[in-house]
Amino acid sequence: MSDPRTASEPAGRRLLTLAGLLLVALNLRPALTSVSPVLTRIGHDLGLASAGQGVLTTLPVVCLGLAAPLAPRLARRVGPERAVLIVLIGLALAMLGRPYSGEAGLFAGTALAGGCIGMLGVLLPGLVKRDFPDNVSVMTGLYTMSLCLGASLAAGATEPLRLVFGAWRPALACWLVLAVVAAIAWIAQMHAVRKPPVRSSGPRRVHRDPLAWQITAFMGLQSSLAYTVFGWLPTILGDRGMAAVSAGLALSVSILVQLATAIIAPAIGARMRDQRAVLTVVMLTTLIGLGGCLYAPIGGIWFWVIVLGLGQGGTFSMALTLLALRAPDAETAAELSGMAQGVGYVMAALGPLAVGLIHQFFGNWSAIGGLVGLIGLAAIAAGLGAGRDRLVTAHE
Repeated sequence: MSDPRTASEPAGRRLLTLAGLLLVALNLRPALTSVSPVLTRIGHDLGLASAGQGVLTTLPVVCLGLAAPLAPRLARRVGPERAVLIVLIGLALAMLGRPYSGEAGLFAGTALAGGCIGMLGVLLPGLVKRDFPDNVSVMTGLYTMSLCLGASLAAGATEPLRLVFGAWRPALACWLVLAVVAAIAWIAQMHAVRKPPVRSSGPRRVHRDPLAWQITAFMGLQSSLAYTVFGWLPTILGDRGMAAVSAGLALSVSILVQLATAIIAPAIGARMRDQRAVLTVVMLTTLIGLGGCLYAPIGGIWFWVIVLGLGQGGTFSMALTLLALRAPDAETAAELSGMAQGVGYVMAALGPLAVGLIHQFFGNWSAIGGLVGLIGLAAIAAGLGAGRDRLVTAHE
């Protein structure tokens, strides 16, 4: 059933709400994907070995998971709109400070940025469910497209920015501009779009439902592969012979092509009786693309990064779609999002960390193929459960 308030809301205000949501979504990856193109230089300047670089790529993902459960609590205390604004400001401050605070500050700022992104990632699906209840799959696709665009911009432009500035620190700091712009737009839509106070019945205990755990497992496992790619793909391709700019561009292209499946996969999945087939296809596509990036001749790498991007655009957008499709209402969607992204991102952090450790132990990248294969197969198993046509039962 549609929400009478959203149905009667003027089109201009709904567009302002949409613009605000998409600009916030644009900020959910640049703090992460801007690091990998300059990771080797950061390691050289700060004396970080592969294991230390692995911690730097893993830390924000851990903090995504640890901070995610805090988002529903903050939303209940100050309201979801104010919560988004507070977290956006925190993200901007973290991105400003982390390049210029030494090694400890870099790690602390990266951790804070990851925590802020984790909270925003939990808050936005609930707002989508509330403000666009009749267009969840379309909105999820648009939201994912904006997220992928931000990730792609940061992955592709950070190394060129480093060349312009002559250093990696200002190249990283530049991405706070997106957070500032999003905060300004969010304030504008908060003042223009009047919404009644949210009446919360208290926290919903979704963790008692096995379906919620299957969704969480799929979210975590596909995210583990995603953050492995975000954190290590340019380094892997660089070690295979690509120039630094080209390796960063390859990651950017891979993320950019996610825009296609970010829209297509949820649109197809929402029209099917259940989503098991779609989840399986997009995960298999991801594994094929990763295999090509690791083992295929480097001359064909552009084909493989495109295949990888098409797979990962579908896996992430479908993970977000499950949060809305499996929740009976907006409050349950927010709680399910908090659980899936909280526990899931802590799981996801193990992927890039394990890659760094495996590379340091074996001295090459070939050994990580078995790791990503196991993660992908486990994700398919979780998706076969999460993709069934059922609703999560929440207990108050």
